Amino acid sequence: MFSAVELLPDHDTPIVLFTRHSIREVVCGKGLAGYDLQLTDEGRELAVAWGEYLSQQTQRQIVNCISSPIQRCIDTASLMIAGADRHFTENTHQIEILEQALLVEPGSFVVDIDLAVPHFRKQGAVSFIDSFVKNTLPGMKHPIRGVLDVLELLFNSHLIQCEPNPTSKHCALSLAVSHDTILAAFIAVISGHFQVQKKDWPEMMEGVFVWFDNTSSFEASQLNWVWRGQRHQVEIRDLNTAVHD
Repeated sequence: MFSAVELLPDHDTPIVLFTRHSIREVVCGKGLAGYDLQLTDEGRELAVAWGEYLSQQTQRQIVNCISSPIQRCIDTASLMIAGADRHFTENTHQIEILEQALLVEPGSFVVDIDLAVPHFRKQGAVSFIDSFVKNTLPGMKHPIRGVLDVLELLFNSHLIQCEPNPTSKHCALSLAVSHDTILAAFIAVISGHFQVQKKDWPEMMEGVFVWFDNTSSFEASQLNWVWRGQRHQVEIRDLNTAVHD
C-alpha cells in the first residue's frame, strides 16, 4: 500500500480507496467469516494509523464514505476517519457513513443465496471466488455485470468529490469499505485475469485506489486503479461489451 500511494495522480484528482476492513477476529473453517466477527484491538489501532498516514502522505481529506453494513466494516471506516482527523482540523469525523448493500453478500454478486451457499461451504472462499469470476456458479450474477454494479457505486462516490467545495482547501478522498471476497473478484475482473488464487487474496486493510477520467457519464468513463504497486486503466465501455461476449 505504501508503494501504491506513490503512484496516485496529481492532488487535484479525487480518488476512492476501495478497501477490505481491518484485522478482525480469527475464524475457523473454510473462510466462513460470520457477520458477528469484530475488529481486534490491533485492527482498530491499524485503521486509525492508516487513516492518519493517508492524510499526511497524500494531503487528501476524507470527504465521504460508503461501507458494507457489517459492523467491522463500519468500525474500520469510522476509525480511519478518526485517524485522518489527527492531521486535518476540519470535522471529518462527522461524515455520515452510508451503508451500501452492494458492498456485502448477498448483495454484490449473489442473486440466489440458497443456490450459492452450498458451493461456498464446499469450496471455501478462494475457490468459490475463482469459480465465480469464471462464471461457473449457479445463483450468481455474471461476474462482469456484478463488478460493473460495484464500479458504478464507486463512480458516484467519485462524482461527489468532483463537486466544488469552497469550504475545503484540501484534495478529496472517498472511502469504500467492504470484504475480501468482493475485493478479490473486483480486482480479477477489472484486470481481465478471471482467475483468483491464494496469492491474489487481499489482506485485511489492503485496498485498491481508483479514479475515473471523463466523468460525463459512467458508461463513457475510463477507470484507473493502483493495486499492489502497479497502475492500470480500462474503458468502462470495454467491460460493458465483454458482458455480452
